[in-house]
Amino acid sequence: MKIHTIGIIMNGVTGRMGTNQHLLRSIAEIIKQGGVKIGPGETIMPDPILIGRDENKLKKLCELTGITKMSTDLDSALKNPENIIYFDAQTTGRRAEAVRKAVKAGKHIYCEKPIAVSTQVAMELYDLCSKAGLKNGVVQDKLWLPGIVKLKRLIQQGFFGKILSVRGEFGYWVFEGDTIAAQRPSWNYRKEDDGGIISDMLCHWRYVLDNVFGKVKAVSCLGATHIDKRVDENGKTYKSTADDSAYATFELEGGIIAQFNSSWTVRVRRDDLLTLQVDGTKGSAVAGLRECYIQHYGNTPKPVWNPDIAQPIDFFAGWSKVPEQEVYDNAFKSQWELFLKHVVKDEPFPWDLREGAKGVQLSEKGLESWAKRCWVEIPELK
Repeated sequence: MKIHTIGIIMNGVTGRMGTNQHLLRSIAEIIKQGGVKIGPGETIMPDPILIGRDENKLKKLCELTGITKMSTDLDSALKNPENIIYFDAQTTGRRAEAVRKAVKAGKHIYCEKPIAVSTQVAMELYDLCSKAGLKNGVVQDKLWLPGIVKLKRLIQQGFFGKILSVRGEFGYWVFEGDTIAAQRPSWNYRKEDDGGIISDMLCHWRYVLDNVFGKVKAVSCLGATHIDKRVDENGKTYKSTADDSAYATFELEGGIIAQFNSSWTVRVRRDDLLTLQVDGTKGSAVAGLRECYIQHYGNTPKPVWNPDIAQPIDFFAGWSKVPEQEVYDNAFKSQWELFLKHVVKDEPFPWDLREGAKGVQLSEKGLESWAKRCWVEIPELK
């Protein structure tokens, strides 16, 4: 058995996403399963070191996962030649400086999104990696969600005919923190700490739209701060300075129109926290995080507007559930495995930092559209 042991510096894993998705459900699970098999008798085995600012939190994560390496000193971890990959899941404002250090130390780069606070800085990081000959990638997890994978398969099979529109509904009620603790960190709601749902979620919608439906050509976006005061992790009331909701329309290549509502101030009465409805000339689909329902042209009812009687059509009855035709792993873990194969075996990995910069760009253009109250074109990144 040939084992490629890959040292991974995991910076920022004490945060919510870093702990749950990247450490517990990805790297720890990959170690538990015996690594990533890449051929007969050949495996990639991650060897992580956990980096953070809180030593007690790091110790607890080591106890929880069985990982033995941890440090509050990023520079010492970067000096170790056995650490080949640098992964960053810190808050957005801290990311660029750490990535620059890691590039200088010759590490391959894998980042959470947004990869930077501006498109200019995001492209600078991509250019640094490219000039240094380092492999680089951005987390674009929703592409591996079962519901979205099923949508992609339907498109490949020609189910929709010509796609006309995409409607996305994302969000849930994030408690204010006074009587019930908030389920998201307080920095999300402070613009001065790089918070805001436009910066957070338009990065996601960019890669979903680009990779599944068509490249984004233009955006019209209206943001809002619906709840102006919240309570932080220490029980202190603070002013919400960042947008907690965004209402965006996107023009895509091929004449497709996409509309996405993103909100942390909405109560859920739909199939999932994220639902995408795709309407085409031959059929429609509604996908959540895992499930997908379809209605073919031949099963489409013919309603007649009449508000004076109870609706005689059960609109849910004409939809069929797409069966499980593939095995779906955790979306973050799936992309981690692909990135490890990219580093070790040079297998293709198109989700590089330039793709991450596209997400930052769309967020910036969304904020520009809101400020100007107009449509904004999305130019090619250079």
